[in-house]
Amino acid sequence: MTSPIKFGTDGWRALIADTYTFENVRICAEAFARYLEGEGLAGRGVVVGYDTRFGSERFAEAAAAVVAAHGIKVLLTDNFAPTPAVSHATVQNNAGGAIVITASHNPGAYNGFKIKPHYGGSASPEIVARVEAVIPEIAASGRFATDGSAPSGDVTRFDARGPYLDQLRGLLDVQALRAAPLRVLHDSMFGTAQGWLAELLAGGKLQFSELHAQVNPAFPGIRAPEPIDRNLGEAMALMKGGGFDVGFATDGDADRIGILDESGNYLDQLQVFGLLAYYLLDVRGERGPIVKSVTTTGMVERLAEIYGVPLIETPVGFKYLGPEMMKHDAIVAGEESGGYGFRGHIPERDGILSALYFLDFIVRTGKKPSQLLAELYERVGPHFYERVDVTIDERRREQIVESTASASPASIAGRSVASHDTVDGYRWRLDGGGWLLIRFSGTEPLMRVYTEVPDKALVKPVLDEGLKIAGVA
Repeated sequence: MTSPIKFGTDGWRALIADTYTFENVRICAEAFARYLEGEGLAGRGVVVGYDTRFGSERFAEAAAAVVAAHGIKVLLTDNFAPTPAVSHATVQNNAGGAIVITASHNPGAYNGFKIKPHYGGSASPEIVARVEAVIPEIAASGRFATDGSAPSGDVTRFDARGPYLDQLRGLLDVQALRAAPLRVLHDSMFGTAQGWLAELLAGGKLQFSELHAQVNPAFPGIRAPEPIDRNLGEAMALMKGGGFDVGFATDGDADRIGILDESGNYLDQLQVFGLLAYYLLDVRGERGPIVKSVTTTGMVERLAEIYGVPLIETPVGFKYLGPEMMKHDAIVAGEESGGYGFRGHIPERDGILSALYFLDFIVRTGKKPSQLLAELYERVGPHFYERVDVTIDERRREQIVESTASASPASIAGRSVASHDTVDGYRWRLDGGGWLLIRFSGTEPLMRVYTEVPDKALVKPVLDEGLKIAGVA
C-alpha cells in the first residue's frame, strides 16, 4: 500500500481528518526520531512548535510524545509560535532538529508537518529523502515508541517568544522604528504573528494597528492565510482611506510577508524582494551574494551587477536556498512565494523580520513605499510580474509535459528568445529582458506559468504564449 504521506517543497500537508490524522502525524514523528538517531543528533534534543490551526496543539503534543519515547528530550512551545521563532529556538538551544505543526498558507481545512534540521532552515532534499524512506515501513507495521495519546518522557514546555524577539532587536534599531511618527497596519491573518510584531513596535510615536489578531482556524473572510492581494481585501479597503503609511500581512506561520503601500496598493512578491535587496545593499551597505530561486525577480540580478556582488540561482524552495545562504554567507535569499531570509539570522524565511527591515527602509530614507519602488525602477528598470495556475487533467499530464519539454520557440510575444534552461521547470529568457517559466507541481495536478517582463503590455501575451506552448490554451 502506498503511503499518503509525501513531503513537498516544505513539509507534508493534507486535509484534516482525511489523511492528516493523529496516526499519520505519529508516523512522521517516528520517522524523524529515527533519522535523528541514525545521524547521532538525538542527544541534542528536538524543538516542537505549532500554529493556530484546528488541533495543532494536540497534534504537536502527539508528535512530542513519540519523539520523547525514544529518550529524546523535547522542548515544546508553550503557545502557538511563528515557524521562524521555532527555527531560531532550534539553533539557540543547539537542538538536533525541530518539528513544526503547520500548513503555512494553505486553506483552513489543511494542516501540516514541517521538519527543520539542526541549523534551523528547511530540510534539504537529502534529509527529506532519509525521513520519507522509512515511512512506508512504519505505516505498514504500525509500530511506534508510544501511542502518542499524551506527552510522555522528557517533554518541557518553553517560551520561544522572548528569545526570538530579542534576536530581532539585535538585528536593527527597533527603538528608532518605535519613535517614528508612522501609522502601520498589520494583518496577521489569524496566524501566529498576532501580537508579536505589535510587541516590538507599539508603545512609541509609531501608531500600530492589527487586523485579524485572534485565533480562528476557519480563517473567515479569506480564502487562505496567504498574504497575496486576493486575500487582503479588508486591509486594502482600510488603507485606501489614506490612514496608514504602510501595511504588512504575514501568513499562517509567519514565514512569508505581503506588503501594501501608503495607498493600499499591493506590492507583489518580486517587487518586495527587489526592494529588500536594494535596502540591504544601498541603505545598510551590506555586501555579499544574493540567492534567488528561478521563479523570482530579475531585479536582483541587475542589483547584483550594479553593486558588484555575486548572484546564485537555485530551484524553488528554501530547502535549496537555505544551504546556499550558509555556504556563501549570502546577505539575502528570496523566492516568489514571498519568503525572504537574511544574513545574521537563520537560513530560513522570516515574515516578521522582513516587515521590520522594510519599515526600517522607510524610516531611514524618509520615503513612502511607492517612492521607494519608483526609485528602485530608476536603478534597475521597470519589471512586471504575473503567474497563472492551471489545473490539468492527469490523463493528459504526460502529453502536456512532453509538449512543454520539446518546445523551442524562436520568439515569444514578439520578443526573440535569448536562451532556454531547465533549472527548475522550463524557462525561456527574452531579448530586451524578461522571461517565461512553466513548472509542474509534484504533488498536485497543477501547472504554473510565470512571467516577468519590462513592459506591462507584454504580461498577458507572454502568459498566453506559455499556455499555447504547453498545449492548454
